[in-house]
Amino acid sequence: MKIHITSVDTKSKKIISVKVTDEHVHDSKVLPKLVDNIIKSKDVRIDKVFADGAYDSNAVFRCLADNGILPCIKVRRNANINKKTNNTFRNLSVIYQKNDLKKWKASVSYGKRWIAKTVFSCLNRTFGEYVYSVRLENMIQEMMLKASLYNKFTYF
Repeated sequence: MKIHITSVDTKSKKIISVKVTDEHVHDSKVLPKLVDNIIKSKDVRIDKVFADGAYDSNAVFRCLADNGILPCIKVRRNANINKKTNNTFRNLSVIYQKNDLKKWKASVSYGKRWIAKTVFSCLNRTFGEYVYSVRLENMIQEMMLKASLYNKFTYF
């Protein structure tokens, strides 16, 4: 089992969107679904998405651009401009990061990505890395409950 917490409010440190999958599903495949869930709920507005190189894909950049969200995604070291895909946001990110990565990080506040990492760490330290349930649907419920409880803990 793998819990995908792609959406964390950087101010309140609350989990906004969660998806539970098996361990073979890559994070970048889940991000568009999580973004769609947040947009459909209309409770939260997303301005930026902070992510590491694992999310460096044309599909992710396109999803964010289509929804008016600024992608603050660190591209891979060997990333190149791809004119065939016509993905302006990704191509601009590649150019800016290749020219001056430190300046790019400062301009998009990339350091805020660690807030999401802190949430993962808190979840693991509070509830452990494993689930106690045996059946799949109970495992999913247990992981969702842990995320909900974490949000309740951050309220106080």
